[in-house]
Amino acid sequence: MKKLALLMAVALTCSLAFTACGGASSSAPATSASTGNGATAQQLAVQIGPDPETIDPALNSAIDGANMIIHAFETLLIIDKDGKVAPGQAESWEVSEDGMEYTFHLRSGLKWSDGSDLTAEDFEWSWKRAVSPDTAAPYADLFNMIKGFDEAAAGDFDALAVEATDATTLKVTLAKPCAYFDQLAAFTTYSPVQKATIEANGDAWATNPATYVSNGSFTVTDWVPGEYILMSKNDNYWNAEAIKLDSIKFVLMEDANASLSAYENGEILMVKDIPGAEVTNLSKREDFHLDPILGTYYISMQTEKAPFNDAKVRQALSLAIDRKYIAETVMQGTYTAAGNFVGTGLADAAAGSSFMDTAIERNGGKTYIDLEDHEGNVAKAKELLKEAGYENGAGLPTLEYSTNDAGYHVALAEALQQMYKEIGVNMEINVLEWSSFTPTRRAGDFQMARNGWVCDYNDASSLLDLFTTGNGNNDGKYTNAKYDELINKAHATSNVEEYFDYLHQAEDVLMEDAAMIPVAYYNDFYLQSEKLQGTWHSPLGYWYFMYGSIAE
Repeated sequence: MKKLALLMAVALTCSLAFTACGGASSSAPATSASTGNGATAQQLAVQIGPDPETIDPALNSAIDGANMIIHAFETLLIIDKDGKVAPGQAESWEVSEDGMEYTFHLRSGLKWSDGSDLTAEDFEWSWKRAVSPDTAAPYADLFNMIKGFDEAAAGDFDALAVEATDATTLKVTLAKPCAYFDQLAAFTTYSPVQKATIEANGDAWATNPATYVSNGSFTVTDWVPGEYILMSKNDNYWNAEAIKLDSIKFVLMEDANASLSAYENGEILMVKDIPGAEVTNLSKREDFHLDPILGTYYISMQTEKAPFNDAKVRQALSLAIDRKYIAETVMQGTYTAAGNFVGTGLADAAAGSSFMDTAIERNGGKTYIDLEDHEGNVAKAKELLKEAGYENGAGLPTLEYSTNDAGYHVALAEALQQMYKEIGVNMEINVLEWSSFTPTRRAGDFQMARNGWVCDYNDASSLLDLFTTGNGNNDGKYTNAKYDELINKAHATSNVEEYFDYLHQAEDVLMEDAAMIPVAYYNDFYLQSEKLQGTWHSPLGYWYFMYGSIAE
């Protein structure tokens, strides 16, 4: 899934110098209080980002919101700590021999957080709501393998082939093969939401703790915008006995220095956003974690408007970037330079194979962008600009690059600014607050903008589908008939080798056309106290706190 807002300003480009934190305690004290009956209430406080744009499962497309949603909602299936699909709200499921029909059997006695019954009809309605054009869900296309999707997306609410045959049985009929449908059934957009609550409150249901009815291990009980979201244990959750924490407090901080200070002072036990200037010192500590995740940091360009409607201009802007310098210096080694769009960790057709390795083999042992020859790339960029009619940048207007003020985003923008000067291109930086950045980008109200995506499932299509015409997350409005055809062919075949071959051909088109500019592959880096036990972090960028506990 997912668009990211990751970390910190870099020492080389910051206007302020920060004091190193070496020697600080590597574990923060637990937050607990007596309940009066001899037990100790455990409240876990963590920082995974600022105010989320939304925590409506159908409307969210950001990783911070998704991390909160997985604690409040549970899908039919879940991804366990080993990265495998496991039972969630459904205790079992069956797949027809041709792979076109899934039947999910829900656990008996499921409840919403308000104590009312949850049935298969709730899943049916929720999935149809997510596809309905009235909802305008950015992830609506994730249902496009289900029969009747096109009709449902056009406004026929009941056309989607999802049927509750009884209170505990959900039957799903696919229109085309989908080897990873079980992973989709574990994705947050596939969460159930309560029909009565939404019909009574509209979109505002997801902004008020009093109406935020959920079905997961925790439920929202307090929300102070700009400060915190408090989730308390949901006693109506089917597996409530396994939940040891009484509450989770998501501290909403956007300032990385404030976040680090809160961690060092013991106010939070885990912090995602830490100052880039501190990474070198912090990386020496036992509580520092650097975990690879399946995602790519890239730059979107508004391809419908000049000069970005010219592929040669887009290619030039891509080639002018020294990705190794950005990843290793600007981002201090916390990211990995990207020569392809689809990066490390994603599987290919053969068991144990890598999509990126296969792409490199297909390209004669080379990445699409030569990471070692920056001078040669700059020369090619200048030639492409000349061919486009902008020799040495002459006639090209000043470009505007939009980003938010968090992590390495501004520092990276400043590095781009200098690199583009090498080819005669001037660029201004437009810094927006996180709360307005993602909706502005989604609306296409930008020229160039930092972007990023962490996969929603381990398949290259999670990245490549983003650039199909009309995709809700295709922020640059890229369209290419050949690309669409290849992606459609991939999703229409049941042959695994053919499927991946089409995806590789699609990436060829994407990179040749410079539909976007890949910069680096993501890693999550964060600090977590040793006192926080029983949690895990997945390659999809999620933190699972629900089964955690705080050691005394």
